[in-house]
Amino acid sequence: MPQFAAPKGVPDYYPPESRGFVAVRNALVAAADRAGYGPVELPVFEDTEVFARGVGESTDVVSKEMYTFADRGGRSVTLRPEGTAGVMRAVIEHGLDRGALPVKLVYSGPFFRYERPQAGRYRQLQQVGIEAIGSDDPALDAEVISVAHQGFRDLGLSGYRLDLTSLGDSTCRPGYRALLQDFLQGLDLDEDTRRRAELNPLRVLDDKRPHVREQLAGAPLMVDHLCGDCAAHFADVRAVLDAIGVPYGLNPWMVRGLDYYTRTTFEFVHPGLGAQSGMGGGGRYDGLMAELGGASLSGIGYGIGVDRTLLATRAEGLVVGDESRCDVYGVPMGPAASTALAVLAGRLRAAGVRVDRSYGGRGLKAAMRSADASGARWALIVGERELADGTVVVRDLVDGRQDAVPLEGAVDQVVGRLTAG
Repeated sequence: MPQFAAPKGVPDYYPPESRGFVAVRNALVAAADRAGYGPVELPVFEDTEVFARGVGESTDVVSKEMYTFADRGGRSVTLRPEGTAGVMRAVIEHGLDRGALPVKLVYSGPFFRYERPQAGRYRQLQQVGIEAIGSDDPALDAEVISVAHQGFRDLGLSGYRLDLTSLGDSTCRPGYRALLQDFLQGLDLDEDTRRRAELNPLRVLDDKRPHVREQLAGAPLMVDHLCGDCAAHFADVRAVLDAIGVPYGLNPWMVRGLDYYTRTTFEFVHPGLGAQSGMGGGGRYDGLMAELGGASLSGIGYGIGVDRTLLATRAEGLVVGDESRCDVYGVPMGPAASTALAVLAGRLRAAGVRVDRSYGGRGLKAAMRSADASGARWALIVGERELADGTVVVRDLVDGRQDAVPLEGAVDQVVGRLTAG
């Protein structure tokens, strides 16, 4: 029989490390929940045109990285490479934009891009994202950024930075685009890069090749050519961030990998992640909803990488998530004790206590080794003597002390001890 392995570039998360992954995801979602973002569950695949139109055909995501295939009906479908376009489709389809605005949504799950796998860069990546649709208030931009910042803080992270810029809008972008294209025409670029410059010259500013970066040193920057409204909007966003105490740095060279961004654009970066230092980011996308056939509503959102945030916690030496498998570990000695312990375990679980136990008639010594390995604080030991007395032995797995308590009152006893620490 062949030895199977996970597909290339797709990480597995399994105990005990998987508890850290879940803790990171839950912290990012909880920060959004506290700010009024409602959960939305999205399809893992969509009509290909949702991403071609929504993300932009000039992006590497659409042109090189999407998992696209024909289904049995001959329809072209694509595994979602990002979340915003799918959220827009759902908002339009279900008329969420016809209710109270802004529509505030949070989502999490896997996304798929055919990339060259490396540390922190996967073909199946896990993200938490939020979208706020229906308001161009600068305070909303600041709120979105602060939600991600709070999620990182809740995890104990401190070594990251927030890069911020503005990419203008349909008023000032065309003039800047022409200015940038004129500049790029005078550079020594290959044909693929020249084609990219024709489709979306901003993409060229994101080129990481040294010989291109050297030539871009004197390139005009969008932040220096904002119209009055965009400049005022950007100033207001920064003022709110300053007021609420979210630190940031201005990065006029920043270009996100998706075409739909306008005005406020941002990225969280962690130096401890090496070459793939971006933890996630986002920005405003004021023309996207209309592009996908909906109303002309503004919006802003982000996608934060759960995988990379987990790597960032490890880079800072943080322990996130409870690596213990349970709070209580049951040790039955004999068939009758096993049944009694099954009843007790069920009652404890109903009371919110995490309970595991020994199976297969293992001896006391082996069962206690398993109890220690489980990370439980307390062991419950039931044998013939305890059954005869109607008791259960409660052993503290930290200091080894133990005592017998009535079996009928064991649930209250255990819950009380766990609550007391």
